[in-house]
Amino acid sequence: MKICSLLASGTEMLFALGLGEQVIGVTEYCNYPPGAKSRPVVSRGVIDIYHMTAKEVDDKVQALAKSGSPAYTFDIEWLRQAKPDLILTQDMCKSCDLEAKDVFCAIEKMEPRPRVLVLNPRRLSDIFFNIGRAADAAGVHERGALLVQELQGRIDSLRKKISRGKTRPRVVFLEWTDPPSPAGDWIPEQIAEAGGMAELSKPGVPPARLNWQAIEECDPDIMIIGPCSHTTYRSLKEMPNVARDAWWRLEAVKSCNTYIVSSEYFDRPGPRVVDGIEILAQIIHPELDICDIPPNSVLKLEQTGAAPVRPEEIMNLFRPYNRDQIRRRTILEASA
Repeated sequence: MKICSLLASGTEMLFALGLGEQVIGVTEYCNYPPGAKSRPVVSRGVIDIYHMTAKEVDDKVQALAKSGSPAYTFDIEWLRQAKPDLILTQDMCKSCDLEAKDVFCAIEKMEPRPRVLVLNPRRLSDIFFNIGRAADAAGVHERGALLVQELQGRIDSLRKKISRGKTRPRVVFLEWTDPPSPAGDWIPEQIAEAGGMAELSKPGVPPARLNWQAIEECDPDIMIIGPCSHTTYRSLKEMPNVARDAWWRLEAVKSCNTYIVSSEYFDRPGPRVVDGIEILAQIIHPELDICDIPPNSVLKLEQTGAAPVRPEEIMNLFRPYNRDQIRRRTILEASA
């Protein structure tokens, strides 16, 4: 079977199901696992999310939506020549990933016509269900069942660990920074499974566009910054535009309970959402031994003074997350 995956989460599912060798085409965002990067790129975004500011990206997305222009390119000729048997696509985000309607138009006259699997998850249960759907479509039902069982088992094990946690802090997770957009869909469930309470967002509901006044009024215990499609260091470059006015009045900032996370564990509805839950659990409950934080996946605010610094200096106040160091510090503070 030849499979074309037109979304990063779908690619991760296929590789986790042992189908990597059958993946013949991907998008430019399909960078995990490393083997995915060697596949032909069928679709690319037209917005330079790596160098434009958050506001510039948002303005561009809004302009494209207003004009009706797509936010991506699609190599239809390659698709027709490659003749995949199965195509994975989505129909829930128009900002960067190819939409299902374009896929159906592209294959309309193909013979034989490939099967198209449209993945539109909103909850964690939808993600696990989609893993099973992908497995069934590729003829590996048992692998799908085993993968879902393993992921559910990790969540069950985590629940036992965090039951020993002493608090259930209020958490705001920003999926975008300008405008500030608290994450929706499955991310509030990730926060809840990690032992926190998601603020300003609800499970199964797309992220809302708010302002910093709303976040200041909420004043969460923990602030997580994980803009969609951003690495920690790409998000760090955005911090001078974030660390202004209301930012410094937030309790999560004053107490240094502010973190930048790699978005790939949260904005990709695939197997690694469970990694994201474990990462959040370690952040929310530093006194517990939850998991090893993957390298380069979390930066922690380590402010040395109470006074705000100039926006251009905020980047110097974030450091790579050191689980053991933070755990020792937390235990010492609790026993003092």
